[in-house]
Amino acid sequence: MNDDIDGRFAQGWGGSAPNGVHINVLLARRGSPTAASITTAFTAPRPGFTPILACVGESQQQYVMVNPPTVILSKSSAEEGGMVETVVFGAAQVGIAQGVLDAVAAGIIAGDQDTLVFVSLWVDPACDDETAVKHASREAAASAVSEAATGLSAEVLAAQLAGRDTLTHPFYGGA
Repeated sequence: MNDDIDGRFAQGWGGSAPNGVHINVLLARRGSPTAASITTAFTAPRPGFTPILACVGESQQQYVMVNPPTVILSKSSAEEGGMVETVVFGAAQVGIAQGVLDAVAAGIIAGDQDTLVFVSLWVDPACDDETAVKHASREAAASAVSEAATGLSAEVLAAQLAGRDTLTHPFYGGA
């Protein structure tokens, strides 16, 4: 397990459109400036974007916080209402909790109060299957937490360097 995780970033994608999700992860250690920034994000809600502390349980009265504490902030406005709001507060939260716990179970990060996980979540407004979103969220979270804690693989970095002149992105249509 790598204890030197403070300030490490990664991203993850899970599933496929319209029920796929994209997340960004920031890992922190309690008492650090990075942890302070996560705490600030958690305590600064704004209309349509309420931070969530990942909790799971069969009912609201049985909620238990996930360890490490995981703060989720949606990049998809809850003001869009309907499925997005329901999925962010339900299926995506459960999937992210499962993915973070997968990383704990694999010994990648500690499941304690000294480790903090910040997840910035994007859910497609066209999503229509909450179970698919849950699975996609788990996949994305586990992947991103693992990459943040252990770093980008040497193979991926080498491929980026070799192909840097031809890099592309789905939201870029140029040459």
